[in-house]
Amino acid sequence: MITFRDYYDNAVQLSFENQPFSEHPKHVWVICTFNGKWLLTIHKNRGIEFPGGKVEKGETPEEAAHREVMEETGASISNMFYIGQYRVDGKADTIIKNIYYAEIDKLYTRKDYFETEGPVILEELPENIKLNSEFSFMMKDQVLTESLKQIKRLSL
Repeated sequence: MITFRDYYDNAVQLSFENQPFSEHPKHVWVICTFNGKWLLTIHKNRGIEFPGGKVEKGETPEEAAHREVMEETGASISNMFYIGQYRVDGKADTIIKNIYYAEIDKLYTRKDYFETEGPVILEELPENIKLNSEFSFMMKDQVLTESLKQIKRLSL
């Protein structure tokens, strides 16, 4: 278990165990690659980030991950792997989110990318991502760095 404070000074617990905080998390976050590059999206308010969002009623977290990736980037997932789960104890509420790693097989152009401006493909994630104002706060804490280490450890 890794504990830290996030960008907004909220307490965060991150685990790479299977569903340590909830068997029914209400949020998902999907770290995506497409043809060996990173596939992200531009959230209209937060900036560049990996796709994700809320699990809708009647939907599993895995189904939500597929839907959110398609809605926000136009991508279809060929392979997806559970990486971990994190819990944020915010000032207003607690958020529990599953983290997935997804390999994308196709990217489609959409008329609407919902709350995002569509896909962004990057060869590499910037080293100074924490200081880069183009990137969302979600890209600036240990959830990303530790998840990338876990993906590497698992050789995904």
